[in-house]
Amino acid sequence: MTAVLILVFRALLLIVLLSFFGWAIYTLWLDLKFQTQSLGSRKIPYISVLQENESVDNKQVFLQAELRIGRDPACEILVDDETVSNQHARLWYRNKQWWIEDLLSTNGTYLNDERIDTPTILISGDEIRVGKVLLTIEIQQQS
Repeated sequence: MTAVLILVFRALLLIVLLSFFGWAIYTLWLDLKFQTQSLGSRKIPYISVLQENESVDNKQVFLQAELRIGRDPACEILVDDETVSNQHARLWYRNKQWWIEDLLSTNGTYLNDERIDTPTILISGDEIRVGKVLLTIEIQQQS
């Protein structure tokens, strides 16, 4: 009789344990699904770039999370000047902020007339100098 009670108790314990694991996996799956939807709905604020000698009508507006500045035709922000490296600098959106970093360019990257050596946060109105070219950045605030 005692052996039968122990067997029933072990079976019930196994059912409870498996139910707990099933519930935990289901809860994790729901959380991952929610996080994926949350990340997918996050909007990247517009960033616009205006070169120094261009009119406001030629302002470039971007929605991508990463932009490269340089002479290389593959760069999103194409700067046709011999003082600019092929892959000069990179802008990217992370942690609800736009960042800039120099990509080991020959003439350096300057943010508001200060040379940058590490990734730095951008704000609207900042001026970036790559080579001899001045770029003005405008970031649209998220609503």
